[in-house]
Amino acid sequence: MVDRALLADRIAAIRDATARIRSVLPPTVSAFVHDRTTREVVVLNMFVAIQTAVDLATHWLADAGWDVPTTYGELFTSLADHGVLERPLASRLAAASGLRNLIAHQYGVINATRIYEIATTDLADLDSFCAALAARAQ
Repeated sequence: MVDRALLADRIAAIRDATARIRSVLPPTVSAFVHDRTTREVVVLNMFVAIQTAVDLATHWLADAGWDVPTTYGELFTSLADHGVLERPLASRLAAASGLRNLIAHQYGVINATRIYEIATTDLADLDSFCAALAARAQ
């Protein structure tokens, strides 16, 4: 199991990033698209939250003595294989790791409308990830 202090620190970082996204997200996609500063805050905090989840998944697998996959998406699938995460959640987090790669490596133009959709619907998956790991660490 991952060190409790590390777990608490990483969970706090994820929760802080998702809270920051929620605090700045405007009520409409149009307002989001037209506000560069808000888009940048949201994208940066999405990256931080997803990257931190990737880091935490890696630590969890390694500390448990399980094989650590070579791709970010497989980290979450592996946690599901070991019963740490529910498979549907793991699949969604694996997809989120693709967004992390898009942001980090600028694979094409980031679609502001899609980022808004993710920010308004998918942040709960990061919250569920944190809750699942916290519950397993008890």
